[in-house]
Amino acid sequence: MQCRHMYRFIFLVQIVFCSSLLFFSVLHNSARAVPILDTAAKQTTDSLISSERKDRAVLCVLGRRGDISFIKARPLGSAPQYNRLPDIRKKITSRSAIIIDVETGQTLFAKYADTPRQPASTIKVLTGMIALKSLEEDDWVSVSRNAARMPRSKVYLDPEKTYKAGDLINAVLLASANDASVALAEKVAGSENQFAEMMTLRARLWGAENTVCRTATGLTAKGQQSTARDLANIFRHAMQDEDFASRMARAKIRTSYGKLLRNHNKALWTIDGAEGGKTGYTRAARQTYVGQFSGEEGSIIVAVMGSETMWTDVRNLVSFGLHRQKEVKRAGNKSPDEGSRVVLANK
Repeated sequence: MQCRHMYRFIFLVQIVFCSSLLFFSVLHNSARAVPILDTAAKQTTDSLISSERKDRAVLCVLGRRGDISFIKARPLGSAPQYNRLPDIRKKITSRSAIIIDVETGQTLFAKYADTPRQPASTIKVLTGMIALKSLEEDDWVSVSRNAARMPRSKVYLDPEKTYKAGDLINAVLLASANDASVALAEKVAGSENQFAEMMTLRARLWGAENTVCRTATGLTAKGQQSTARDLANIFRHAMQDEDFASRMARAKIRTSYGKLLRNHNKALWTIDGAEGGKTGYTRAARQTYVGQFSGEEGSIIVAVMGSETMWTDVRNLVSFGLHRQKEVKRAGNKSPDEGSRVVLANK
């Protein structure tokens, strides 16, 4: 009996001993899991901010209740801010618009710039350029009754007469003459339809992939289309031709047969820096325009389509574009940051 009690006592002692060992082991490991505060962890908020500035690390420090100024601060080392310009979208009625840098082709502003629309007479830029490259200044051009019947705007060509190609080209580019456009198209290609195919091909070669021409005049036609971006690219290439550029810069010119042609592009005498441009209007297209303007840092091209207040739109876009060009070039051609970018997604 005594032996049995002794065994029980020894067994209980062993259990207590093992339990004690287990308790002290857990306590020891828990103490190791909680680090002792070192000097770095005891730093004040000010010293943490100072250290953050030195290391350029991103640190979020809680301050006074409701004060989030530190969290809203611009991270150190990020790109420089551009000066914010007014939201130009609120100042234009154009359904599509674009501004590009002439030298680099860089887009400075775009609003639905790739949406196809009827181009109206802005497409005559292609008509004039192809005629310039296909005909000599003194080549004689006859006028078909089809050409003479074209609606306004026109210079009222007489089917019984012939005219010098140079005069008709000026009539197209300055006075936006529909009858002269068709007469030149028939002279160059045999028909307006074939000439329109040449226009589409030329547009493609200049990177205007969304442009399809059906007429030499830009008068509304099924399947005919262009975009603000395409018009800007077409005009950018055309203005590199000295003959074309010199004609577009003329406010007025007299033909060899005595008719005075006045340029429809009144930006030449109302907007500083205007170097040339082409207007257009039809009911379907509304007001359209493409033109080049120079500033301190170079030249820009502005194109608008579907406008209700074209000259106001152009004036606002030119002012905006020249300021944006200056900012971009002085910042080393870096793109504007998201905070100051004024670009709409194309739809």
